[in-house]
Amino acid sequence: MKSSVWIVDFGSQYTQLITRKFRELGVTSEIITVEEGVERLRTTKPRALVLSGGPQSVFEDKTDYSSFFDDPALPILGICYGMQVMGQFFGGKVEKGVQGEYGLAKLRCLPGIQVPGLPAESDVWMSHSDHVSKLPSDFSLIFQSDNGLTAGIRHASRPILGLQFHPEVHHTVHGKDVLSYFLNQVAGLRQDWSSKAMLETSLEEVTAVKGSKVLCAFSGGVDSLVAATLTQRAIGADLYCFFVDNGLLRPQDYHHIKLLQEETSLNIEVIDASELFLHALEGHKDPEAKRKIIGKTFIDVFEKKVHEFERSHGIKFAYLLQGTLYPDVIESISPHKKGGKSVTIKSHHNVGGLPERMHLKLLEPLRFLFKDEVRAMGLELGLKREWVFRHPFPGPGIGVRVLGELTRDGIRKVQESDQILFQELKDHKLYDSTWQAFTVLLPVKTVGVKGDGRAYEEVIALRLVNSQDGMTASVTEVPWSFLNRVSSRICNEVKGITRVVYDCTSKPPGTIEWE
Repeated sequence: MKSSVWIVDFGSQYTQLITRKFRELGVTSEIITVEEGVERLRTTKPRALVLSGGPQSVFEDKTDYSSFFDDPALPILGICYGMQVMGQFFGGKVEKGVQGEYGLAKLRCLPGIQVPGLPAESDVWMSHSDHVSKLPSDFSLIFQSDNGLTAGIRHASRPILGLQFHPEVHHTVHGKDVLSYFLNQVAGLRQDWSSKAMLETSLEEVTAVKGSKVLCAFSGGVDSLVAATLTQRAIGADLYCFFVDNGLLRPQDYHHIKLLQEETSLNIEVIDASELFLHALEGHKDPEAKRKIIGKTFIDVFEKKVHEFERSHGIKFAYLLQGTLYPDVIESISPHKKGGKSVTIKSHHNVGGLPERMHLKLLEPLRFLFKDEVRAMGLELGLKREWVFRHPFPGPGIGVRVLGELTRDGIRKVQESDQILFQELKDHKLYDSTWQAFTVLLPVKTVGVKGDGRAYEEVIALRLVNSQDGMTASVTEVPWSFLNRVSSRICNEVKGITRVVYDCTSKPPGTIEWE
């Protein structure tokens, strides 16, 4: 990320949103750990520095943050905990709150404060207990909450702004206006982020490996499709895409891969390993066990195929292309190794373990992008909109949509019911109105009536959600007539199903997938 704004992550659950908002405002930014920020400042300088929120208290944190404030010309934005660190460093007083501010609060602009687009009073999102009770010298109060607490401060001469509320979250109605105020009026930054800039930067990265053989574990999803299209545009026939059929796919997936083989210039070879996967999964009910078996089997199948291909074609692959996105990278940062504040959530390798096992270098040209930015790049590359906006599909596929033990009959029921849902979404022109839609086979039986006889058969659950990045999700509101139509078709057309239910749980508390 060239000449970017650095966002120092103190462990806030909202840190990713700062990057997203900055990009919407046309400014490049990247998230780094605390220790990484200290180390980098010894040799280089960002365009601006953001200190994020975090779960800790300044009374327990004894870290020396002086290097963040050494340069008087460096623009700095402190958010929540970041403002408290700033306030304490410059000689202000931070106190433990008797009563914190959590959720929505009213923000009031002090007389004489002009922030374009921000009214005198507006709703903001608070999440703190400690607060700055006495302003540091050379700082002035610019915002105050309706509880009378300090909500915003600005340095008299240095480009420094502190905010106790979270301007990056959706609930802060004019949050983008406040962030624009920092970027434009406090920091004086120019715009450097756009769809064109994203494409040029990613193309530079893949062009650098020209002349090497690149391998792609192709899934057909938007991430792998955009990564493969981008890479092929730079290195041509040196990209090889292998698609592993694990027997846990939907009819629409097979159709999609066939279309890509026919209508794109990508070299996609399908590896039919369905029997191997199904045999390995026999007798296993635990969701985590199923995921691990599917992952291990994938690596075994893929590695064997690649070695056979290398021998028969007399080539050697140097890189593994992955459609890793920025949320995966952020979640995979290991702060315990780097001295940061938050915890590692998951590894970001889409096919974890494969690069190391096969001695391949990773090529991840999308690793600084969010899903919506990848879709925008796909359109820039000339890919069909229906390909770019396909719903997400998990790596284990139907393996996590047949609850309990996987059987051929259970897989069939999900495949057939999912295809009905897919067709009806298309026919009713509702496919683009929901972020993800699928069916789940529940491990229960209920009594029903078919014809004049009693039926004792299984249940299909419909799951339709809207989300921006999969981290949170809300239930998609669809017409009852649509649900009635889907339910009727599934009960009539899918043998062994006598009841359909609609899952109306948001995330949180639920997850998008059932397993």
